[in-house]
Amino acid sequence: MTKPTILIATWNDGLFAVTNDGRTQEIANQLVRWLAPDGHGGALAIVGQHSLRRRTSEGEWATVATSELDLSCCMAVQDAIYVGTDDARMLRLSNGNSVLEPIDSFDNVAGRDTWFAGSAIVNGQRLGPPLGIRSVAANSNGSILFANVHVGGIPRSIDGGKTWQPTIDINSDVHEVRTHPTNPDIVAAASAIGLCISRDAGATWTIERDGLHAPHCSAIAFAGDDILVSAAIDPFAAEGRIYRRPLKPDGPLIAVEGGMPAWTEGKVDTACIATNASSIAVVDMGGNLYVSGDSGQTSSRSSSKLPTPSSVLITSPF
Repeated sequence: MTKPTILIATWNDGLFAVTNDGRTQEIANQLVRWLAPDGHGGALAIVGQHSLRRRTSEGEWATVATSELDLSCCMAVQDAIYVGTDDARMLRLSNGNSVLEPIDSFDNVAGRDTWFAGSAIVNGQRLGPPLGIRSVAANSNGSILFANVHVGGIPRSIDGGKTWQPTIDINSDVHEVRTHPTNPDIVAAASAIGLCISRDAGATWTIERDGLHAPHCSAIAFAGDDILVSAAIDPFAAEGRIYRRPLKPDGPLIAVEGGMPAWTEGKVDTACIATNASSIAVVDMGGNLYVSGDSGQTSSRSSSKLPTPSSVLITSPF
């Protein structure tokens, strides 16, 4: 039986695996940018910006493909892997291939000329990410693809990447997009202006802020029919908070308690909330990992003093 494992990718110090036996380092001294399930019980990761790697369920890593472009995020959809880049391009790796091929149609999304970098000037220094694809997602049956461009909204494709159409206003400043695990019509996004929800597969969006202490949302995930979202005052806040928003029945945004701290150490950033069935993992900018095995009703701190995280993934429920 596969041992439940939480993988934590970091910006500068490789990748860590946390199990009931403790914490080990599987990749050292490298930037690990993104984690995603590979659809076969393993995981995908962006390593060193230019390498797409796969982890087996036994913990063995192998390079799947490389690129001269700076890779930012990835996802497996049926027999293909889609990879976003820091210059806002979309690549695809087809089954049996070893070359990441550009999806040229993504370069022609309507309104692309209005996209802009999400970085800011702080004390004379430019901080934050460049214009690029910050997260990717596919709906539960794989028929619709979503690419969260920072800052460029959420283009979607309903034909397997052949064509792309803009959806949400780019000034929503979306930081992560996720899809419901079983309902192909429900999509949610964390944005600088609040929680964004679509009930028609991304065609239209509503924005919710009531209940949040601040509207700047960075990370999002689905725990069953509940949405989990992180909020902070700004991208550089010293603390943040995790909220739950039930979908069945519709409910308000409420702060997650039951062992989750009232305030996290720094914000919980993009890709730093992971769910798998009833299991939840949250890692904050301070390197504190909180886990729950009961959909967040109770939580506990599992690890601390991790290097600055970039992504978290639960390989199997615990």
